[in-house]
Amino acid sequence: IDGTEILAIIINRKKGFTVGQVVLVINIFIFGIYGWIFHDWHIALQSLLMYVVAFKMIDIVIVGLDELKSVLIISSKPKELSKIIMNQLGLGLTIIHGKGGFSGAARELLFIVVERLDLADLKEIVLREDPEAFMAIENLHEVVSGKQSTFVPYKRKRSKGRRKH
Repeated sequence: IDGTEILAIIINRKKGFTVGQVVLVINIFIFGIYGWIFHDWHIALQSLLMYVVAFKMIDIVIVGLDELKSVLIISSKPKELSKIIMNQLGLGLTIIHGKGGFSGAARELLFIVVERLDLADLKEIVLREDPEAFMAIENLHEVVSGKQSTFVPYKRKRSKGRRKH
């Protein structure tokens, strides 16, 4: 562990940023200072680019290519969408009962955890069925579950070439 990682761990504990994010910002700052002092922006930017590539490769090696995303969907057609998503993609989902902040109207939201490779299919289905739907998509670092869901009786339809779990 070098000085940047120690500083990153301290900031992580106090502010909640990941260690990797903090190290990235610190290194951007260091490369910027180098470019300014030595008037060599070419090397500074090249170093920054190589660092960002290495940073992403380390994430891929540690986390893997099977990145998970959480998707929250607000739609005027939640029941129809949930059936289509379960039938066509074989994904399980959770219906969350909510209320509009401005309107106060009751709404049903769909919460789905999806692999990165299936995200494009999910977005295409949602926007095709409800072009006015709102989707919030986030990266997930970990999903923990003590049980396998047996609720969804649908078999997942995979395209050729994709691996099965």
